Amino acid sequence: MNLTKEQILERLAQSCKNTLMETLEIKYIDFGEDYLVAQMPVTPRVHQPDGVLHGGAMVALAESVGSAASFMFLDGEHMYVRGIEISANHVKSKRDGMVYAKATFIHKGRTTQLWNIDVVDEEDMLISKVKLTTIALPKK
Repeated sequence: MNLTKEQILERLAQSCKNTLMETLEIKYIDFGEDYLVAQMPVTPRVHQPDGVLHGGAMVALAESVGSAASFMFLDGEHMYVRGIEISANHVKSKRDGMVYAKATFIHKGRTTQLWNIDVVDEEDMLISKVKLTTIALPKK
């Protein structure tokens, strides 16, 4: 089945209904042969009490885009994808606007995958550097 880029992004959007991704307003906006990009608005909904983007919201964005990328680039129809380890270095704060997370493969194994995920702002300034390990398990 050959789908257009728009159809694939729409399928990803539909998979977010009634999930944390919908709550955080995460949207998948672009992909290529080895990457997936998502965006998330920076609003009070994802702030810490002092008005800056919460690190946990950035980690949720990163894990969402990395897991979705594993699903896309592996056999998502026959496999479950789960995050098994994540580490993040938050290097810059952000109060408003938009952040973008781009997941790219470091290692694409049949069972485990290792992702580099950069979270950047509208000016492509690094906000957070994330490493995610996912595992693909067969659906029974």
